[in-house]
Amino acid sequence: MQVKPVGWFEIYVNDIERARAFYEGVFALMLEKLEGPDADWQMWAFPGAMDQSNGASGALVHMPGAPVGGSGTIVYFMSADCAVEAGRAVAHGGTVDKDKFSLGEYGFAALLTDTEGNTIGVHSME
Repeated sequence: MQVKPVGWFEIYVNDIERARAFYEGVFALMLEKLEGPDADWQMWAFPGAMDQSNGASGALVHMPGAPVGGSGTIVYFMSADCAVEAGRAVAHGGTVDKDKFSLGEYGFAALLTDTEGNTIGVHSME
């Protein structure tokens, strides 16, 4: 199997606890605390082994001076049905920018904004 080109992602946030509650609630998962290089950094990782060759691991990061928000790059989270996570977004303090839409033979996607102003995507085949 060929390794996917993206091996890690970081979503920069201002309020790490608020962002953590959003992602844990929307995706029904638990983030794991990572030790940052110094006391000013706070990192919470998404589940997944770093040595997996499929998919990418990543973390929410609070780092003084790091830019937050915007949509120049969109991270897509995988899902069984992206409408489910889109439905959870508002209840957890985010917004739905584009409800589930067809990508033709490539499945479906929804676009959300998290509690920190970051645009994220959710992808599913159904």
